[in-house]
Amino acid sequence: MVALSTVSELIVVNHTEEQNIPILMYHSISSYASPRFRPCIVSPEAFEEHLSYLDQCHCTSVTVTQFVQAIARGGDGLPPRSVVLTFDDGYADFYTDALPALQHHGFVATLYIPTAFVGGTSLWVQDMDEGSRPLLTWEQLAEISASGIECGAHTHTHRPLDMLPLSVVRDEIVRSKELLEEHLGQQVSSFAYPSGFYSARVRQIVQAVGYASACAVKGALSSLHDDPYALARLAIKPDTGVHDLAAALSTGHGPLVASHVKRARAHLRQRARSVYGKLWCGWSGLYKGDEADAVGND
Repeated sequence: MVALSTVSELIVVNHTEEQNIPILMYHSISSYASPRFRPCIVSPEAFEEHLSYLDQCHCTSVTVTQFVQAIARGGDGLPPRSVVLTFDDGYADFYTDALPALQHHGFVATLYIPTAFVGGTSLWVQDMDEGSRPLLTWEQLAEISASGIECGAHTHTHRPLDMLPLSVVRDEIVRSKELLEEHLGQQVSSFAYPSGFYSARVRQIVQAVGYASACAVKGALSSLHDDPYALARLAIKPDTGVHDLAAALSTGHGPLVASHVKRARAHLRQRARSVYGKLWCGWSGLYKGDEADAVGND
């Protein structure tokens, strides 16, 4: 257990005019995972340490939608020391482990759901020996939503959107929104790209079908100047400690924040993926004609 008093003085959240905002990305709050899936878990004990630290430092949590609304207002109404907590994939341990801890500290969060698997297991990570990890049910999601947690869409089948024909992309994006709205009885405004992969055309579709925001990854702090449809997030890993959070929030550097070189390389890889995706779909005969269903050119 890290003594929080030893790091409490480290946090001097940037409250300059640029006001950097950390959007933290969690997946499963669990102590157990296959070796390949281990980067996607954070133990309940470590998660409690993270929340205790943020609480002690008087951080205020906001949902992704609340944050992008503040972006539209030029930052007006955004609480000081704001932090955004996000959870991808809708694992059942959100209900049993994350939600009670969030409620104990008075924090809100945004939870992203791949709707095809609700009430089932994480079949999309079978290749990581984690195809049987339980996911939230619709009943649990309704309770979670009623508690003040924002529920956003994470596609229908959790496939990489930048590698799919645009007609399939549109279906993945629209179907997840419609299912969530049908089951939860409220508008779904936020989206997260599976594995952080997207292209300019994918981004256009997300915006065109009615979402107000979309989360990427990027390994960077977000800000009031961030693109609402490509919000930067910091990936939280099993070995992320309070000192790592303190470094990111106080200096904008540290293990959670990718260097400029790493971000540039990631951007180039993303562009290469997008080109490959177009070539692959064209070769397979699927991409041709899909552009008519999209929302315009890049």
